[in-house]
Amino acid sequence: MRKPLVFTAILVLCFVSLAQTGVAQQKRNITEKDIFDFQWVADPQISPDGSTVAFVKVTVNPQRTNYDTSIWAVSTSRDEEPHRLTSGTRDAQPRWSPDGKYVAFVRGLDAGPQLFMLAMSGGDSWQVTSLPRGIGGPVWSPDGKWIVFGNNQNDPEIARGGKPAPTPADGHESDVKVITRAGYRSNGAGYLDFTHAAHIWVAAAPHSPEEKVTPKQLTSGTFQEAGAVWAPDSSRIYYTTNRNLEPYYELGTTEVWSVSPTGGQPQMLTKVTTMGFGGLSISPDGKRFALLGSANEPVRSYAKTDLWVLDNSPNAQPKDLTASTDIEFGGGGIGGDQSPPRGGGGGGIIWARDGKSLIVEYGREGRSQLAHYDLDGGKVTDLTHGDHAVLSYNSTQGGGTIAYTVSTPTKIGDLYVQSGNSTPKQLTSVNAALFSKLNLTEPEEIKYKSFDGKTIEAWVQKPPNFDPSKKYPLILNIHGGPHTAYGYVFDHEFQYMAAKGYVVLYPNPRGSTSYGQDFGNIIQYHYPGDDYKDLMAGVDEMIKRGYIDDKKLGVTGGSGGGLLTDWTVTQTHRFAAAVAQRDITNWADWWYTADFRQFEPSWFKGPPFEQEEDYRARSPITYVKNITTPMMFILGEADYRTPPTSGGEQFFVALKYRHIPTVMVRFPNESHELSRSGHRGTALRGWSISSGGSING
Repeated sequence: MRKPLVFTAILVLCFVSLAQTGVAQQKRNITEKDIFDFQWVADPQISPDGSTVAFVKVTVNPQRTNYDTSIWAVSTSRDEEPHRLTSGTRDAQPRWSPDGKYVAFVRGLDAGPQLFMLAMSGGDSWQVTSLPRGIGGPVWSPDGKWIVFGNNQNDPEIARGGKPAPTPADGHESDVKVITRAGYRSNGAGYLDFTHAAHIWVAAAPHSPEEKVTPKQLTSGTFQEAGAVWAPDSSRIYYTTNRNLEPYYELGTTEVWSVSPTGGQPQMLTKVTTMGFGGLSISPDGKRFALLGSANEPVRSYAKTDLWVLDNSPNAQPKDLTASTDIEFGGGGIGGDQSPPRGGGGGGIIWARDGKSLIVEYGREGRSQLAHYDLDGGKVTDLTHGDHAVLSYNSTQGGGTIAYTVSTPTKIGDLYVQSGNSTPKQLTSVNAALFSKLNLTEPEEIKYKSFDGKTIEAWVQKPPNFDPSKKYPLILNIHGGPHTAYGYVFDHEFQYMAAKGYVVLYPNPRGSTSYGQDFGNIIQYHYPGDDYKDLMAGVDEMIKRGYIDDKKLGVTGGSGGGLLTDWTVTQTHRFAAAVAQRDITNWADWWYTADFRQFEPSWFKGPPFEQEEDYRARSPITYVKNITTPMMFILGEADYRTPPTSGGEQFFVALKYRHIPTVMVRFPNESHELSRSGHRGTALRGWSISSGGSING
């Protein structure tokens, strides 16, 4: 389950009405339709000489039905405006050649995404691959001779040269699915196709459109492979895999393999049994890997992400460098509702040129920063500072110059560049024209004590022209996960609710990330429970401030926040309205129908048929007779993460039976992502129900 996003206008209309407050002179309040004019910066990639940053720019298409992605560039000296590099509307994953003369990228085509090349000296881009099922994740070799990528054709398709399979004698393809694995479908992807595993391919890097290349498959079989990384001398490609057909029976293992770019038999380097992890970052001398991962023992519902090193030698096991600290590496799970849709990007771990330190992102108390980690002494030195969240980053070799994107409560995300500890330089202001017209306000950070003395951090988004002498309705907004966190990042949802005259409270109750291992895992086997008390303590804190109308309280949340919304209205009658999104009302039903298997005792000590009373006691449906609050449910028909049948659908029927005012909004073909990155037209269907909505999250 992930951080929630609501169709905010639907939600607001469900809550009590409130007259709009005034707006600042020459500015207006944000609206639901402003999202059509938002622009996003994603996946920054800095050139080897540090002079230019290529990035993905995301916009809403003119038809307002989908997102367009194109590749742009900007000089790090900021002596020119950003300019467009590619002409496509589905271009992403820009990657510089080691000499900086070319940018390889992936263009989405109707037949599948393919590898393209662009010469920085000028001219049009050209297509490099035409592989069935497309490619993804291109990575240049350090010597610039090769590009490795992933493709998921199977052996019969390769044998046919990409031609379609023969038509059956009766002319009909069977749509019958024979299921043999417990994990057989995935949210967003639908039913899993185990006959098409992602494998490692390589192509010689061309230097002109006339230079034709023939991609070569390096690995095969029935197992997924990913995370390709080159040896510093370009002699080997390392990658990760898990060759367990049914991994849900184990706590998680990862195998590290390697293969020569010229072909030959792949070789297993080591099998790591202590954790599952994806990306590897290799040291400049090729002797060690750095990685981000979570220890799988003891079994916990939340295990913080630590920084590890792994020797590049047979049968080596990783060493946890940060187990004794409460620092949560990899960003700390902090996110808003405006991550760049379709933009991609990330960061990972960057080795210093001398191999003695690492550059990595970490999260703490609702903020995320880039920092140096000293491998000898374990010292963490911040490279970025402030109330913000770092979204994506990349650097020149050795980490000398870093390009990164940053989001704040009043900024969706812009591109910055920084050398060492120098002052950051802002390179883009993609939303400046729009935001100069909007009356956006910074949230207030508050901290309060819960029932047992624990300190809870929260943020309060107030209406523009807030007047503390007035009384305002309050919306309590609960994040999902449950192991994620709110923080200093842009949330259109909160700004929009505030613009409609609501005070929005969004806390990080126990179970949230960026507060250390113990705070995150304390809800194991007790969810929902004391986290609900943390939320109510926050509502009490707001009422004590004197500007909240305690007769006009609303509550909402999605995914794990939807579960807590359902739980809240079974425990108290203080809320005038509630909107549960992509929720869970019945834990037992969810255990059987969700897209990932809970065979290991992470959240429950056993399956429902062994722990019947525990599942019943922690399921909101058990207490549905207590509800008097009018409710709305926002659900995706194709949500396999929190299937509607184990969530809002049950509550809806029960409340209708009890004559409690209720409505259920169901979106056809939509997954758990729904408004975060749903199918085209989702937002417009949402607006046909109410005055507004959102197409991103």
